[in-house]
Amino acid sequence: MHTSIIVQNLKCGGCANTITNKISEIENISDIHIDIDESRVSFNFIKDSDALAVKDKLKNLGYPSIDDDNSLVSKAKSFVSCATGKISK
Repeated sequence: MHTSIIVQNLKCGGCANTITNKISEIENISDIHIDIDESRVSFNFIKDSDALAVKDKLKNLGYPSIDDDNSLVSKAKSFVSCATGKISK
């Protein structure tokens, strides 16, 4: 199955790089695409629990979905994730 999650705090290629690397580690997740302009993370999954794992991972990285609270902690986490993504390119 295929789905998309619109996230907060997605700003650049560094963010996209971190998101791609981290959610590709989740079992049964494939065909990851990040649209920075639309703040959209799209991917294929097998079970609903796999998609929920992606949503949780995104939140832990500082990129909560638009349905979740975007706290100061989330913003700080996304800043660190972004910087890490820029370094690991």
